[in-house]
Amino acid sequence: MSDSKRLLAGLGNPGDQYSRTRHNIGFDVVDALASRAGCRVNKEKFNAAYIGTRMGLQDIILVKPLSYMNKSGIPIQKLAAYFKIDIADIIVVHDDMDLAFGKIKIVQGRGHGGHNGIRSIIDAFGQKACVRVRVGIGRPGSDRSVTGHVLGKYAPDEQACLDQVIDDACDACLAILEKGVIKAMNIVNSSR
Repeated sequence: MSDSKRLLAGLGNPGDQYSRTRHNIGFDVVDALASRAGCRVNKEKFNAAYIGTRMGLQDIILVKPLSYMNKSGIPIQKLAAYFKIDIADIIVVHDDMDLAFGKIKIVQGRGHGGHNGIRSIIDAFGQKACVRVRVGIGRPGSDRSVTGHVLGKYAPDEQACLDQVIDDACDACLAILEKGVIKAMNIVNSSR
């Protein structure tokens, strides 16, 4: 891949009450990527926390929108415009109820599938060309609401393997950066 700048955003909600909930898996992945790069997401602009770093041959802007999930698109769009990054060079990491817990899937140019954070990004950019790393959180049981599920803490069996899921999502992001989207899809989407 060429020497270029990319933006990698993890979706979630700001505030301690949402920390380590299913809906915040995107934040967890961005924090883990920053840790791998030896930095922290500690700057703020346009209602987003961000940090610039280098991964492989690319300059990366790691981003956590602070606008709540359903308004994620606006801070991402403003940062992308500020850093002159095209939507095709944006990677978004988010939770996905349509995938079993821990399953990771890379997609590009797809609709929002009912995910309000992705809907906000598509609305803000007016297109859906970004690359997405979907991290499975599974569906709620019949005794639990969707809101309670996504904003809830992980079950003990999920918590036990959460670090591995976050590592796998980080590896998927790095595969996109190092090998390109198509090769990364072939590797990640066919595994597990």
